[in-house]
Amino acid sequence: MRKSIKSLASLALAGILALSMVGCGGGAESTGSKDSTGEAGKVLNIWCWNDEFQSRFNDYYPEVKEVAEDKSTTTLNDGTVVKWTINPNEGNNYQDKLDEALLNQESADANDKIDIFLIEADYALKYVDSDYTMDVTELGLTADDMANQYQYTKDIVTDSNGAIKGTTWQATPGLFAYRRSIAKDVLGTDDPAKVQEALADWDKFDDVAEKAHEKGYKMLSGYDDSYRTFSNNVKAPWVDDTTVVVDDNIMEWVEQTKEYTEKGYNNKTSLWDDGWTKDQGPEGKVFGFFYSTWGINFTLLANSLETPEEEGGKLEVGNGIYGDYAVCEGPQPYYWGGTWICGAAGTDDADLVKDIMLKLTCDEEIAKQITLDTQDYTNNIPAMEAIAADPDYGSDFLGGQNHIALFAEAAKKIDMSNAGPFDQGCNEEMQKAFKDYYDGVVDEKGAKANFETAIKEKYPELTEVKWDD
Repeated sequence: MRKSIKSLASLALAGILALSMVGCGGGAESTGSKDSTGEAGKVLNIWCWNDEFQSRFNDYYPEVKEVAEDKSTTTLNDGTVVKWTINPNEGNNYQDKLDEALLNQESADANDKIDIFLIEADYALKYVDSDYTMDVTELGLTADDMANQYQYTKDIVTDSNGAIKGTTWQATPGLFAYRRSIAKDVLGTDDPAKVQEALADWDKFDDVAEKAHEKGYKMLSGYDDSYRTFSNNVKAPWVDDTTVVVDDNIMEWVEQTKEYTEKGYNNKTSLWDDGWTKDQGPEGKVFGFFYSTWGINFTLLANSLETPEEEGGKLEVGNGIYGDYAVCEGPQPYYWGGTWICGAAGTDDADLVKDIMLKLTCDEEIAKQITLDTQDYTNNIPAMEAIAADPDYGSDFLGGQNHIALFAEAAKKIDMSNAGPFDQGCNEEMQKAFKDYYDGVVDEKGAKANFETAIKEKYPELTEVKWDD
């Protein structure tokens, strides 16, 4: 059973937000706070860190009437104005600003209260195991409503008392996306089943990396590409009480990445930097990339184009290497990312929050349409299995492959029992500290020391780091 750990910020907010929740006791029957005219609030405030959920909301929530030209607001059929507050994630910026706003939730005017905020898997428990969030049953969602969702998507937002504190429209199993043309050159085939045979475990993956190198290719772009496949397969959470425990599987990532760097099997890039992005495009010579659902249809697709969409480029074969990628399971099952919708304690629009959750995360037809339109993988098992079994469905970007079928199998293997509230910081600082090791700036001992220092500065409540290698 997952151990509940509350951050200091969560504890500080508990008392304040508990008072806010008293006003929400009616769940979906709540009519909201009253403004000076005696009318319920007509503004719904949604906080997030990018425009992904905003896009899903504007395109698929049935009650949307119009969207402002600058996309800062969305008007619903009943006249409610949805106000979007978007603060980028970098440097803990989103969480810091969200936490500050939640501290003022009780005293905020009805139209200024946060009604919905979004959270990611890497820090979900910080909010789930606190009074920031409402139990979805208080909002009116039932177990039957959520019956077709993947269990792990409910587990990650279940608090220590068994209450589900959020819901999501997506599931994020990971696959290995490879270049068909490079696979043909290195392995003699681009068939996903045969490529999977060649990459079925890490020893085989290493063998292909050597063959790719001999042909003038890199197996991976950079230091962090395989990180999630290792970090998602640890045997315990990052933190035990006040001790950070570095799992031996993390150190296997360190060993592999150091070897790949020294042998020239990677390009020494880091996630999201210009070199990493370029390696996914027409000039790239990298065999493949570990990506989950959102990464393939958003990031990888965009990076593959010679002429970007915003410059008039079309999503078609002939524009860059569109059509030259395919996917396979890779050496280990893993997931990467995911976004959950939380009803904020103190919301004055509980009934509307419930309706948004119900339609965007529980409706089979909406889920199916999102996937058909965007190739995103949605959180509805019957909808995904229907597409997976459809012989006529295929992704042009992936050379006609039905990648949903692979995602549907991978989603069944996701285990988030070792997720914890410190995951984002620990993962970020681990990758950052060991980049200096791969670059030759420090030795392994120095990288470990730098990680320990960074973690203790970020989380003063964590007093010790144990290396389990």
